[in-house]
Amino acid sequence: MRKFALSCLAITISLFFGALILWLMGKNPIEAYMNILQGVGLMEKAKYSGRQNMFTDFMSLIDAMTPMIFASLAVALALKGGFFNIGVSGQMLFAGFCAHMTALVIPSKIVIIIVGFIAGALIGALIGWLKSSFNVNEVVSSIMLNSILMYVITFYIYSFYVNPVSRQSASISAAARLTLSGFRWEGLKVDIALAFPVAIIIALVLHWFIEKTTYGYEIKASGLSPRAAHYAGMDVKKIAVITMTISGALAGLAGVAYYCGYLAAIQPGVTPSMGFDAIAVSLLGGNNPLGCVLASFLITVISKGSVYMSSRQNIDMEIASLITAFILTFAACSAVLDRRKK
Repeated sequence: MRKFALSCLAITISLFFGALILWLMGKNPIEAYMNILQGVGLMEKAKYSGRQNMFTDFMSLIDAMTPMIFASLAVALALKGGFFNIGVSGQMLFAGFCAHMTALVIPSKIVIIIVGFIAGALIGALIGWLKSSFNVNEVVSSIMLNSILMYVITFYIYSFYVNPVSRQSASISAAARLTLSGFRWEGLKVDIALAFPVAIIIALVLHWFIEKTTYGYEIKASGLSPRAAHYAGMDVKKIAVITMTISGALAGLAGVAYYCGYLAAIQPGVTPSMGFDAIAVSLLGGNNPLGCVLASFLITVISKGSVYMSSRQNIDMEIASLITAFILTFAACSAVLDRRKK
């Protein structure tokens, strides 16, 4: 309950500072925040385009939220094990790329999920192995891998796989995509995120794994004190590799849900910012898998709703990023306060 209260306090303070900035810009903070809710289907807009309503906007929110859940779970598990997986973006990109290449040959949703899972796990295992075998700091190795993977994949896309019009990778077919885009239902065009139920199930399973299993206890114990875990007879090096492998696999699922679901193509030259936003989500959720689901919902509401807020209030969408940054800052501060109280 204390972590939940601290998270709520971080959100409240962040929204207050966001409102203050909006007020200093000459905007009405209440209207701006209402526009954010309207943009994601939590409040009704004055007008809708054809075959759109609150439900279609809300389903688009769920579609955008799904990869964020996976990404935040990847960060949360790594933090439980005492590791800072800042390479989620690179793992997402690599997994999404591998899934895209597979979809060209085998346009199967299940197959690309498995490929993305394995691809992310391999990168995570590499980071864990470097840490356990050579004591290479996971922050350094994961950041370097982010850049290496981005440049290699960018080169490959521009050389063999680029769409000459969009300058992105070729889009995958609807048969392989994890989002039913423009699905007709009751006269509406709805985006249905097929991976969303999977994300919720994995969050529940991960919560059980961490809290109720021996392996979960060993991960937490190793994260709190590797030396104490070693003296207790735990194989700390093995635990490090396993932790980062699972974390990478979750990031891989995020990449598949993002690049083969929410999006249908890969933009060369960039890594998804979602991998870094997931840090804020994980901290806000108290590094708890169920808390990550709720925090993913909040952060996605802010980021996706900012598009409508920007059009209505004539302000930059970066305001949403600023509010997210406030949440990250105060969530980190609350985590420090929580540890000191213990």
